[in-house]
Amino acid sequence: MSRSARSRTRLAAGAAAVCLAGGLLTVVGSPAAADHPPTAPPKDPVAIGSGGAVSSVDPNATQIGIDVLRSGGNATDAAVATAAALGVTEPYSAGIGGGGFFVHYDADSGEVETVDGRETAPMAMPSDAFIDPATGQPYAPFFPNLVTSGVSVGVPGTASTWETALDNWGSMSLRKALKPATKLADKGFVVDETFHQQTNDNAERFAAIESTADLYLPDGAAPPVGSVFRNPDLADTYELLGRHGPDAILEGPIAAEVVDAVQDPPTTGESDLPVPPGFMELSDLADYEVREPDPTRSDYRGLDIYGMAPPSSGGSTVGEALNILETTELSPTNLADALHRYLEASALAFADRGAFLGDSDFVDVPLDELLSDGFAAERACQIDPDAAAMKPLAVGEPDGDYETTCEEAAPGADRPDSEGLSTTHLTAVDRWGNVVAYTLTIEQTGGSGIVVPGRGFILNNELTDFSTVFNEADPNRIQPGKRPRSSMSPTIVLKDDEPWLALGSPGGSTIITTVLQMLVNRVDLEMSLPDALAAPRASQRNTVNVSAEQEFVDAYGSLLAPLGHTFASPAEIGAATAIEMLPEGRLLAAAEPVRRGGGDAGVVRPGRDD
Repeated sequence: MSRSARSRTRLAAGAAAVCLAGGLLTVVGSPAAADHPPTAPPKDPVAIGSGGAVSSVDPNATQIGIDVLRSGGNATDAAVATAAALGVTEPYSAGIGGGGFFVHYDADSGEVETVDGRETAPMAMPSDAFIDPATGQPYAPFFPNLVTSGVSVGVPGTASTWETALDNWGSMSLRKALKPATKLADKGFVVDETFHQQTNDNAERFAAIESTADLYLPDGAAPPVGSVFRNPDLADTYELLGRHGPDAILEGPIAAEVVDAVQDPPTTGESDLPVPPGFMELSDLADYEVREPDPTRSDYRGLDIYGMAPPSSGGSTVGEALNILETTELSPTNLADALHRYLEASALAFADRGAFLGDSDFVDVPLDELLSDGFAAERACQIDPDAAAMKPLAVGEPDGDYETTCEEAAPGADRPDSEGLSTTHLTAVDRWGNVVAYTLTIEQTGGSGIVVPGRGFILNNELTDFSTVFNEADPNRIQPGKRPRSSMSPTIVLKDDEPWLALGSPGGSTIITTVLQMLVNRVDLEMSLPDALAAPRASQRNTVNVSAEQEFVDAYGSLLAPLGHTFASPAEIGAATAIEMLPEGRLLAAAEPVRRGGGDAGVVRPGRDD
């Protein structure tokens, strides 16, 4: 059967005849679906035990990671296998068409190391790529006109990240690590409400691209909840990737197909969306390389906090905010003060993020000064314990010459942020004590909306993370070959030189505040890890209003309003996962109980060993 023909039988509710088996719609005549139809696994947001742990947003992916650990694989093996599975079940958030950041703790050496698999801008990308030549202004509307486009697609780095991580720390080949996800893609998974709703939310964009509509909108509709969704094209792609490694995408036959999809998006011709072509060339793919920068490090109340260096702004912004908070004591007995200082410290760190953070291969990022205690003390002076400062706040001066007396806070400039709210995060720990925190993405939910024809994966729209308007003073301005600034914040925390906590979240620039708030909740407000993760969230990114979940406003608004905080309420913030290393070799894995449909945590041996 041809790829195009197979793409039309992926969903158990398409043109083929269907039957009801065990409550699931399955494709008649498909042995993988009809003989052994998949069932929807339960989700458990908390798991305690030993022998290893995995936490992700999806139970299929978590179980695959646990199976890898049970079979003798280590944390890196499990992380790659889990990530590949998320490329199947969470294709609108992550996959081999995107990139991400991988943070690893090595139990033998005691070192934390990282892989930067962030996407890059094509060498032919102009600085005014997001400007409408007819008006001289940014395209309006920016979303979805340039989100759904070849212009937004960066050179993907996820496959290279997987191979590099396995080469550095894994015990499995890439081919073996991909086998469970390959089987999952071929056999299928049960569509849940989140997948169905995300498809509906992107239906207009997906309908504009023929290959995407064939895969995700059979008969013009989103996959129904309870149906079995299969992606045999992705299974074939994973098999090819396992045999040839990332070169299958960067230099092999898939490379030409990626470039064709970017330069000439396979539109249906039946949509008003313009879907403009992009600038990627074969040479951009062939020249792509991951980086392995040193992690950022900050100390917080005796803990060592490790994160990602630029182009991620996560490690530096989380670290700076923690350094600011460390200048005072926070206590659950004075919740109003603790939350007030958390919001103000975050606003200060975000002011500096916008001014200084970008790809350090292209701009001079004063990373050491941003993470210095002297700079933190100077910035902490701007926090009035009795009142929220007027936002936006002014940028600090991380120049090594810090004032010992506090000056009145000055107003700052607004710095718009177009970073998408999708992405996914996973955490993994093995029996030997190796730890992985890995955040990966295709940017916007649904990425660029462009499925590479016959290959079953969506290309990213990561280049929309660059600043829309080119400014020579902007560290995040568009430049050929550059990585756009990211907020991904995979984080590993050591206590007494031993791993204690691994955590991260999706959510665009709210990733930073989600990780920061979870750390404050766990360390300062003395919440358990599940409570720290589930607690209502608020995100202050140097804006007039605090973005806050309604549950946060309901619980804490009356405490914070007298201090001058005002709120705007999004539906939810983040979809985090975390693992805590408990005494006696036990592990506590946690995932979201509700957000984005809830996540799933698993351990190799549930319960406490005798």
